[in-house]
Formats: sequence, C-alpha cells, structure tokens
Amino acid sequence: YMGIPLEIQSVSKSPIEQFSTWFDEIKSLGTKDPNAFSLATCGKDMQPDVRVVLLKAIENNHFVFFTNYNSKKGRQITENPKVSMNFYWPELNRQVRIEGLASKVSAETSQKYFFSRPQGSQISAVVSPQSEEIPSREVLEEKVIQILNNLSDNQPLEMPTNWGGFRINPTKMEFWQGRENRLHDRIVYFLKNGNWKTIRLAP
Repeated sequence: YMGIPLEIQSVSKSPIEQFSTWFDEIKSLGTKDPNAFSLATCGKDMQPDVRVVLLKAIENNHFVFFTNYNSKKGRQITENPKVSMNFYWPELNRQVRIEGLASKVSAETSQKYFFSRPQGSQISAVVSPQSEEIPSREVLEEKVIQILNNLSDNQPLEMPTNWGGFRINPTKMEFWQGRENRLHDRIVYFLKNGNWKTIRLAP
C-alpha cells in the first residue's frame, strides 16, 4: 500500500468535509461507481445483514440513498435505525467507515429523485416486491410489458408509496489510508457534546 500520509493536523475539522474531499478525488479518477458502499443493518432478530447500495446525495450532513421500504433492509431499519456504512476505494488505498442513525427522507425528496430516474428504473421500482420470493423472472418481465403497454406517450408513472429514501446521520466516521508495510493511517471522528473530535488509531 502506498498512500498520502493522513494526519490529524491536516484533515478537515468536519468529517463531512473530509469525506467530500476524498469523494471528489475518487470521482476525478473516473472509477466505476465511486458512490457504492456497503450498508450494514440489524433488525430485532440481531442478525447483521450487509449489501452494496449507492449513495445518491449528501444533504445537510446526511448521507442519502433510496430503496423499497418493504425490502429487508427497509424493514430492518424500521426495527433498528442504527446502521453502518463502508466505502472502499482501492485505487487510492482508502476506506471510510461510518456509523449513524437512519431515517426516512420527506416524500417530496423521494418523489423528486424518483422522477429523475430513467423510465426503466422507475418501472423496476414499481414491479419489484423487493426481497420477497417470486416464482420466476418472467413474472417481473410480464409486469414490465403490461405497464409499457398501458402507458400513453409522456405519461408519468406513479411513485410507489413503499419506495423512497433514507438519510443517515453520522455519529462516528473513520478514515483509513493505506500506507507502506501495512503501517496504515486511521483517523476517527466522533461526537462529544455535540462537537466533532478526532483521534488516531493504531492500524
């Protein structure tokens, strides 16, 4: 691992600003899906669950993504809003780990994003009972055909009531920079009395 040294004295006072700096750097490289992150949730059964989702916005210091609220992750967040996020960018030997609390965005925010999506993505959100068992892929494809046949020119779809966004309010953020001989840098931000504090952890 060869990376730029990460020092407490040089990082931003705000972890959101530090994340934005790193996020802009990875996006500038033209890598595929730099906004992809692993989202870990845990419902009332206490079984951790993780999957990759896409970050769609950073608004008011919250990380925003969208999903089916009836999906497994949606149900788990309803039962337990504590979540963890992990971004890994091997091109820069960097990783960002985030802990926080998830809550639904407003219906207006969800609608604005839903109608900005390509029509195919909108239709997929309508026809897919995410995380539920289905008899075959053909069932979904037939529903897509039915919707397309019933849509008139320029007719907008209706956003499903069980689809929308979650925003994650971070309570802890760790920035990991790979370094030579695995003597990596780890800078952690944590909230204390409403203010962000930083510490260095051993690799």
